[in-house]
Amino acid sequence: MAPRPLIDVARRGLALGLSLLLIALAIFGLLSLAPGDPLAHMPLTLPPEVRAAMREAMGLDAPWPARLALWLRQVLVIEPLALCDALLGTAWAEGLPRLISWHSHTPVTGLIADRLPQTLRLMGLAYLLGLACALPLGLWQAHTHRSPGDHAASALTMTAYALPPFVTALLLIWLFSITLGWLPSGYDPSHRITDAQSLWIEARQLLLPVIVLSLQITAQLARHLRASAIEVLHADHIRTARAKGLGPRALLTGHVMRHAMVPVITLMALGLPQVFGGAIITEQVFAINGIGHLLISSIHAGDLPVVQTITLLIAVLVVLANLLADAAYRWLDPRIAA
Repeated sequence: MAPRPLIDVARRGLALGLSLLLIALAIFGLLSLAPGDPLAHMPLTLPPEVRAAMREAMGLDAPWPARLALWLRQVLVIEPLALCDALLGTAWAEGLPRLISWHSHTPVTGLIADRLPQTLRLMGLAYLLGLACALPLGLWQAHTHRSPGDHAASALTMTAYALPPFVTALLLIWLFSITLGWLPSGYDPSHRITDAQSLWIEARQLLLPVIVLSLQITAQLARHLRASAIEVLHADHIRTARAKGLGPRALLTGHVMRHAMVPVITLMALGLPQVFGGAIITEQVFAINGIGHLLISSIHAGDLPVVQTITLLIAVLVVLANLLADAAYRWLDPRIAA
């Protein structure tokens, strides 16, 4: 009989594969049913035979099972082989049908690889800033439960969570860029980091977008951490530790935070789609050349291969984040793994 950890890994791997397959089917089906013609922007004087040849080359006249099979083969097999070719100098994907953008006529993976680091950097910095602000704020609110400071902080976090990112972006641009002139109102994608001065310029460019994206993260995590920490503070083992003379600081950082972080980590993973949505809006407002900017422009251009692949990539990242969160709270609370 196989050990239980191996069975758990196999079960999770099977569930992950099935989830991603269902997600891919849903993405392909919904986007294929969306209205619009990818050739609508072509000149009306285009001869019918040329238009028909273009539709055939793009695979628009093929039945949907064939188009689905080709897209899955391109995403799961051909494009990873092409990535290996680029990294290892092999030729495994040579002669195979690559996944090509209908608008730019270049490989979709190349477009995504150019834009993905910008979005991941923005989201990563926003998560770090949000977590760095939410941890002390949530624990302090739990420690000062029902005090005037707790009520004021709750009102501020509720306001920050309720405001959409584009509203906070415009408010911060008006305050820090237009009124005070401290920070730039947009992002220069052509800027390159070569020395300390250029690094400082890059940091100033990223500061407003990161703050905008981290506001809702901070508010949401702080409110849930506050509620979770208040519940933990009334647990029996916390009362015992307090009776033994453990100080408030050691109690909060050594005992309360570890147990209160379990639902917060779950919330971080489940809130990843919302953060992606906020990143898309933030990139549009600050002209950051990331995945969100590419997704919006591809939707406007009717570039279905790019839209489908980016949507699937976001879904894959969300699923992987949930797996990491599952592993993290099993480590924080071993009783879950028992």
